[in-house]
Amino acid sequence: MSFKITVEPSNRSFDVNEGEAILTAGIRQGVSMPYGCKDGACGSCKCLKLSGTVKHGTHQSKALSDMEEANGYVLTCCAVPESDVVLESKQVTAADAFPVKKMPSRVTTMERLSHDVMRLTLQLPAAEPFQYHAGQYIEFILRDGARRAYSMGNAAHTTEGKSIELHIRHMQGGKFTDQVFSTMKEKDIVRIEGPYGGFYLREDSEKPMILLASGTGFAPIKALIEHMEKIGSTRPATLYWGGRRPSDMYLDAWVKEKLAAMPNLKYVPVISDALPEDAWTGRTGFVHAAAIADVPDMSGYQVYACGAPIVIESAQKQYVEKCGLPQDEFYADSFTTEADKAKTA
Repeated sequence: MSFKITVEPSNRSFDVNEGEAILTAGIRQGVSMPYGCKDGACGSCKCLKLSGTVKHGTHQSKALSDMEEANGYVLTCCAVPESDVVLESKQVTAADAFPVKKMPSRVTTMERLSHDVMRLTLQLPAAEPFQYHAGQYIEFILRDGARRAYSMGNAAHTTEGKSIELHIRHMQGGKFTDQVFSTMKEKDIVRIEGPYGGFYLREDSEKPMILLASGTGFAPIKALIEHMEKIGSTRPATLYWGGRRPSDMYLDAWVKEKLAAMPNLKYVPVISDALPEDAWTGRTGFVHAAAIADVPDMSGYQVYACGAPIVIESAQKQYVEKCGLPQDEFYADSFTTEADKAKTA
């Protein structure tokens, strides 16, 4: 027995086998649905159920609370349909979205941007350009079949789809990042698949934007900024980039260069744990709170947020509840680690 899933407003539809999670079935059939951890830990795949019934598997309450579930929200990564289901998700792309490809790529450069951030540049197969929206991501396919997801740190036009850059933070004990910071070398061949994700600039809006990044969540935001420059966007946009110490703004000079070229772009770096030797005189505290202080009324805004799950969760909750941001104007990519997934109850 199978059930039909329909996603509005894109009107995409696909079938789900008995006992199969909605997200798994969507990805299998080429429907690019939003997700982060795939394990019920982050809430990135959460969307509104318009009709039908589902049964949820194990998940964290912070990803989907009892109240949210009662109000019709589902986590597609662990929701198994018990009937035909209609969902609402504005992040689901249309049927003519860029195709997902599995391909080998060559590591061409490895550049330390800070003590714990590496910029990898991957050369892609020359057969045809790799097409993707600024803000989307690829997955590395490791030798044991495990996968690790990283957002492109450059817009496709900057290299004509011939290469991509990735900003990788070293996680001590991480299966993939330990390799990047120890044994990986230039000219190595890696396997990747993509593009994935519904995080990209909504060009049909003229609303001012808040671009919120924590740590290497700056990577897809950087790609968005490059795309905005290419299309000549005149929409006001303010980048709030948060880190523990000033060195975490590993491309601070790049942002300042863009400010000169893009008069509608503003930049607010925010540091949470500066030490005396940093001599930091700028904004301090939580990066999402800095945006609230500057824009207490977000009812006329769009927000694009990337980074640690706690930052994304806090921003979404407070921007919607305190600042009046429309729920469907918050676009996010939560950088969920394997440690985050392990906490799933």
